[in-house]
Amino acid sequence: MWKRWLALALVAVAWVHAEQCKPHKRPVCGSNGKTYLNHCELHRDACLTGSKIQVDYDGHCKEKKPVSPSASPVVCYQANRDELRRRIIQWLEAEIIPDGWFSKGSNYSEVLDKYFKNFDDGDSRLDSSEFLKFVEQNETAINITTYADKENNKLLRGLCVDALIELSDENADWKLSFQEFLTCLNPSFNPPEKKCALEDETYADGAETEVDCNRCVCACGNWVCTAMTCDGKHQKGPQVQEEEEMTRYIQELQKHQETAEKTKRVSTKEI
Repeated sequence: MWKRWLALALVAVAWVHAEQCKPHKRPVCGSNGKTYLNHCELHRDACLTGSKIQVDYDGHCKEKKPVSPSASPVVCYQANRDELRRRIIQWLEAEIIPDGWFSKGSNYSEVLDKYFKNFDDGDSRLDSSEFLKFVEQNETAINITTYADKENNKLLRGLCVDALIELSDENADWKLSFQEFLTCLNPSFNPPEKKCALEDETYADGAETEVDCNRCVCACGNWVCTAMTCDGKHQKGPQVQEEEEMTRYIQELQKHQETAEKTKRVSTKEI
């Protein structure tokens, strides 16, 4: 009998709630993301649906934008670097001319020497811009379309050229002597797999980490990060501080990387 009275009481309460609300307009946003005409309508809906709904704030509910992951930086992964290198070697090998009965041909080293001299500005070193001009002589070698955007693919080529230079740049001057150039594009040379270091841990090529709205990617042994200003978090002054924090964060990543590289070189020498 008491259950029947309880059911009738609940119906009565719901009816009272339905009849109590006056049509005055003071919109509020409920904790369920729904806009109500006033506080009474919110509580009426909570009563009728048996839900726990609270007033989140006054006014209409604002549309919640989906949180999208930060854009990834344009990077040259080891696979991109190795593919570009493979195409260059294939192109150069096609230009080898065997010795004839009455004429001297040209071997692989001589083909490389010809291109090295053509693009060297006179200092007997190829920097990244000279190396890139050399690469752009062959359409097959540069036709790497990892990205949909042409500008990004152009940037990718430049980054992969830098990655190739880093392979054999023994004195770390970002320029290749002919011997370093020959080592870089030696068909028998097997480029080592490089990893990124962070907080005493190593990360494989392609690994990602995030700081605020920026994404950092491990590519060819280096951390590469976006430099986006996070919307809606700071005004002009704090944004500058945020950019400085981002710069310090990237420097810290590179510091860890350099420490790991030095430790690796010491270990190699000891062996």
